Amino acid sequence: MKVVICSLACSAALVGLPLALAAAPRPQTSSATTSDSSLDQRIEARIQKDATLKNHDIKVDVSNGIVTLTGTVPNNAHRARATTLAQVRGVTRVDNQLVVSNEAKGTKGTLERKYDEGVEKSKEAASKAGEKTREGLGKAGEATKEGVKTAADKTKEGVKKVGSELTDAWVLAAVKAKFVGEDALKGSDINVDVDKHVVTLKGTVASAAGRARAIELAKSTDGADRVVDNLTIAPKR
Repeated sequence: MKVVICSLACSAALVGLPLALAAAPRPQTSSATTSDSSLDQRIEARIQKDATLKNHDIKVDVSNGIVTLTGTVPNNAHRARATTLAQVRGVTRVDNQLVVSNEAKGTKGTLERKYDEGVEKSKEAASKAGEKTREGLGKAGEATKEGVKTAADKTKEGVKKVGSELTDAWVLAAVKAKFVGEDALKGSDINVDVDKHVVTLKGTVASAAGRARAIELAKSTDGADRVVDNLTIAPKR
């Protein structure tokens, strides 16, 4: 009789085990990350509310938490601003593919102010050309003097922005103005040429640091879409 009772008890336990397992609550999985579509909407809303970016052609795409920005902006400051606005909670990385272009349409007045600043720099560069030829532009000689004079003459004649476009002559004058009085370029002989917003640097610099500085200054000039480096390093004369 005891053997029969034990068998029945074991059978009941075995039958009840699957039922208990089936009744056990399954663990629930929850995603801590925000959906791509929600991130997309939040970032686009921030850009549309921003006074400096709302009028620019900026497209936002989010995939697996990675934000890709495409389109055009007028300068690097606007490009950096877009990256900042895209860094919301839930974003793992921002891939900023925005192109800096003088043809980008933005808030009216920004490029006009930059043009006025550039004209003033060009005038200062022209007035200091004689004094800074040896110290600031190195052995540029007559070519440098003629280049700065040409830029100044073009400025006086009416080098100006048409719509949102900066002319090659304006870019040329702005680049040369940045080179004037630059300590890293002392003893250099640099020739600047601009064609369709592509800046080409030729001549010699006294050091690798001077070469890097010249390229950096040219790239940071508004209206310079690309910089071609044909500079060579030669000792100071």
